[in-house]
Amino acid sequence: MKETIAYIGLGGNLGNPDATCRAATVTLAESSDVVLLRSSALYRTQPVDAPGPDYCNGVLEIRTQLSALSLLELLLQTEQTFGRSRTAWHAPRTLDLDLIAFGDSRIISAQLSLPHPRAHERAFVLIPLCEVNPEVMLGGPDAVSLRPARIWRDQLSAAESNQVIAW
Repeated sequence: MKETIAYIGLGGNLGNPDATCRAATVTLAESSDVVLLRSSALYRTQPVDAPGPDYCNGVLEIRTQLSALSLLELLLQTEQTFGRSRTAWHAPRTLDLDLIAFGDSRIISAQLSLPHPRAHERAFVLIPLCEVNPEVMLGGPDAVSLRPARIWRDQLSAAESNQVIAW
């Protein structure tokens, strides 16, 4: 089976989110289906369109032989292991694992959209993602809008960038 490089956004804002993000990183790295290549620093960010405490966010670069959907299932299982409950859209959470990009795959389905359809708009994704690989292609649903993450990051306003603070 072909190996693919994938990028995972991690975050949480309940309990001790920095400890949870670190523990989730270890859990994923210990999976026989994942090789952790790099991880960003962790950052404190305010919730977007939601109430609750500040988030801890970061990004992981992994190598896997799993399909995109199988990797998504592993991420959802890992969230549950760390007590994630899905009570409401944008509700506070112990752990959130988002598949940001999966090689050069373009997927639009009911279960998964890749690259992540809003990653290019979010400073809390772009800043840590650019630490691990600024060339990851992100953008909207059309292939024309795909650009390297560094381009999207450089388009952030100073106010947006300043809201992503080292943990």
